[in-house]
Amino acid sequence: MASLINIKELFTPNISNNLVSKTKGDRVIWGIVVILTLVSLLVVYSSTGSLAYKYSKSNESYLFKQFAFIIIGLLVIYFAHRVNYTIYARVAKILFLISIPLMFYTTFFGEEINKGSRWIKLPVINMTLQTSDMAKLALFMYLSLQLSRKQNVIKDFKKGFLPIITPVIIICALIAPANLSTALLVGATSFMLMFIGRANTKHMLLSIAIALIPVIFLFTLAVTNYDKAANKAKELPAIFDAGRVKTWVSRIQTFVYSSKNDETEKTYQINQAKIAIANGGWLGRGPGNSEARNFLPHSYSDFIYAIIIEEYGFFGAAFMVFIYLLFLYRCIRLYRKCPFAFGAFLALALSFTLVIQAMANMGVAVNAFPNTGVTLPLVSMGGSSFLFTCLSIGIILSVARNVEQLEPAPAAPSAP
Repeated sequence: MASLINIKELFTPNISNNLVSKTKGDRVIWGIVVILTLVSLLVVYSSTGSLAYKYSKSNESYLFKQFAFIIIGLLVIYFAHRVNYTIYARVAKILFLISIPLMFYTTFFGEEINKGSRWIKLPVINMTLQTSDMAKLALFMYLSLQLSRKQNVIKDFKKGFLPIITPVIIICALIAPANLSTALLVGATSFMLMFIGRANTKHMLLSIAIALIPVIFLFTLAVTNYDKAANKAKELPAIFDAGRVKTWVSRIQTFVYSSKNDETEKTYQINQAKIAIANGGWLGRGPGNSEARNFLPHSYSDFIYAIIIEEYGFFGAAFMVFIYLLFLYRCIRLYRKCPFAFGAFLALALSFTLVIQAMANMGVAVNAFPNTGVTLPLVSMGGSSFLFTCLSIGIILSVARNVEQLEPAPAAPSAP
């Protein structure tokens, strides 16, 4: 197929020249990928000291591991961007249908960490896969396909809105028991995409109101079961022992009621993040000079933004926000230029979910949101989430490559 890579051409003496010549798409997005991966190398190397000590390894081992993930991730981006994005439309429904039983399997037979089954262990390579990452990608492919096909009946509830909202409900319901924050982020991204896809506002507002019922219930449960006078949480009824309800309630209570003077196990993480941020100041302590990395749990993943602030200061933190917003801007620009609905919706959906995830991660680090457990895209230490992020960016660049090919070539300058 003309849309796929000629494998034979890659294995020639001029392999680097072939790769560069075949690298197309938005150059700014490529530049953002390079910048974020370089930041990732620096910060992951700096923040894995406690992890290396815990498992009796060297920091360099985690640096090489992250470097390997970055190389694999860049290859994933390259090969994904060389595939014509219309192929993703053909496999969208299949991936969506596969993700449903996979999520069921993860819920009941997955690797359980912190009372939540989010991972399955892959045989042979002995690597864990967070199946919600695949489910998100499959959902946004399928949702983009449905939105592009239903534009003529998008205002009709039965023919337009119901086929679009149903897959969102299914995937969010399967993700929520083990990872409520990810389910909420997926839902928010989906509604933003539906709004841009001209879905009926009344139908959307009704769906949002229904979706907010369990969220409001959790906040109510957290507030009513907290003793302000004693400054401690009450024991929840036994009916809420199942699942992660207690964890969610505890996080809400910690976020709402904890103060800077609290020194408890529940506030330890955010207090250490605050110390890291305070130490950073305007210019930071410099690369590799973080002190909080030795005390802050998950400083290489969930709270890596706090380490960035400590080492690179306010300007480093602002630069990270700017980079993600620039990525979103380029994707919105791509959405406006793409002549085909599926490609436009797909690029927008994947960019929304990555940027919203980034903002959620950074918001948790500065105590603007309750702890969510989501990573910082392309920066946090590598894993299945890192590779799925790379695949998403590769798909976005595939759309950009197609748009680039459809644009007319610039006119040659006329002779004087």
